[in-house]
Amino acid sequence: MGRAPDGASAFPLLSGFDDALRGTIEAELEWLGLPGGRVLFEEGEPADAMFLVLSGALGVIHGSSGQERLVARIHAGETVGEMGLLSDRPRSASVVALRDCILARLSRSAFERVVARNPVFLRTLGAQVVDRLEQTTRRAPPKLTTHTLAVIPLHAGPEVAGFAPALCASLAARGRRVHRLDDAASGRGAEAFHTVEAAHDLTVYHGSGDGGPWDALCARRADRMLLVADGRAAPRERGRDDPPWRVRELVLLQDGAAALPAPADAWLRRLGIETHFHVRSGSSADLDRLARHLTGEAVGLVFSGGGARGYGHLGVVKALREAAVPIDVVGGTSFGAIVAAGVAAEWDDAELRARFHDAFARSNPIRDYAWPAVALTKGREVTRRFRQHFGERRIEDLWRPCFAAACNLTQGTLVPQRRGPVWAALRASVAIPGLLPPWVVDGELLVDGGLLNNLPVDVMAAMGPGAIIAVDVTRWRQVRPALERPRGRLRRALVGREFDGGGIASVLVAATMVGSAAQGRIGRSQASLLLEPPLPDVPMLDWKALDRAVEAGYRYTIDRIEALRAVLSGLGR
Repeated sequence: MGRAPDGASAFPLLSGFDDALRGTIEAELEWLGLPGGRVLFEEGEPADAMFLVLSGALGVIHGSSGQERLVARIHAGETVGEMGLLSDRPRSASVVALRDCILARLSRSAFERVVARNPVFLRTLGAQVVDRLEQTTRRAPPKLTTHTLAVIPLHAGPEVAGFAPALCASLAARGRRVHRLDDAASGRGAEAFHTVEAAHDLTVYHGSGDGGPWDALCARRADRMLLVADGRAAPRERGRDDPPWRVRELVLLQDGAAALPAPADAWLRRLGIETHFHVRSGSSADLDRLARHLTGEAVGLVFSGGGARGYGHLGVVKALREAAVPIDVVGGTSFGAIVAAGVAAEWDDAELRARFHDAFARSNPIRDYAWPAVALTKGREVTRRFRQHFGERRIEDLWRPCFAAACNLTQGTLVPQRRGPVWAALRASVAIPGLLPPWVVDGELLVDGGLLNNLPVDVMAAMGPGAIIAVDVTRWRQVRPALERPRGRLRRALVGREFDGGGIASVLVAATMVGSAAQGRIGRSQASLLLEPPLPDVPMLDWKALDRAVEAGYRYTIDRIEALRAVLSGLGR
């Protein structure tokens, strides 16, 4: 420890003070280096100091050993530990270095001296604490800002070795100051690495893949880690000694001419990784998509359920593609999940229309009626059509990250399905209670995700795209009573008043979505842009309405392209 380095003078907390106060605080600071993975302090310890993060990143951890959960990230320019000093209570959480850090320490006694002479310091610090508490109250996922990236190859070979330089070129083309360090830099000291990082927007630590000291240093200095493998090769083990809060993502390099990627499931299970990307050889589009993900510029597209009104989603997709709006991550509920899977499979506009016409518009997909012991239909026809169009393709083997939201009726929770056969995930996501039988997975019942969340923007937000476009086709009135009573005494006795929404099936569809109305309002507030195509003349079970719904979604979105461009222009800044 010693006096804080000169970089402390530019620290945001200090920059707003006059020279006298800033000098008083700086005179009390001590600085220290904290290697990645090292604990700064643990829950329950006495609060004896606060810390200013000059470089690197810290993580706030809750939970006991083996059950640790990252609840917040503390980035360079922020402080940590001040709540314990303000409340005079033991540490409420543990804090660890997510990567190598340089910190400035202000002891309790120094803190009290500064506050006694300069109460304005306390007000400024209190405002920062309030901001952090508000973020916790909103339950926003910890924000990941990537200043350093470790790229660790899992295979030898020219394609794997050439990945990091190609990615750096894509990042640089996006206006980023990028610098790549390979094992030739292994003899440098921490201060030299800090100097490189400070001079660039993104520093890429390119590992050797041998698991030696250079790879360990790359991982220790990185905000996030990319493990790069040849997707066509047999999965390899890699040590799982990384802490649970370390961000690890898998890149599977694929044959540039392949219609389908080599399977990811064995890789994901072997490495214990959730997030992965397929990158085709020679595909600048795939590299650019990954670059947007790393720089906070990725675009997520979320589709609501809504039966046949979901055809409007196809028009939205067509307009976005024509306007060259990137679609990097997709997801949805019920009919929206089907559209998301088609987009993630890279069906073009003509194929999307043709497949949805064949699966839904050509004939009623819910025509296999059953004695209503469990549901009005058997659900076999819907299952058959999903298998016909998606085959045995798995969600993790779609070209873009994708999820299909379902409701676990047994547990009462929302289940964002990101693994397993596409057809099975969609069959669960569209299982409207009373209309289609529940889908059984591992002894639990899955039904239409609209029961809990018909517009799962929060699920998309947790996946971390920079902007989220939410498309809701359920705004317009869905079922309405007829103005006249049905004719005939027997008919009146059987059905009572008629509804122009299509009878019992439409009532069940609408009832499914009513329960998630409150969650839908939250989802709308989380979206960067909300699109609500007007579809008042498209009943939810009018499967013949394909063309007019697509056209309505297309025209509506074209009129809002400029608003969308304004949202996207602020990404990554």
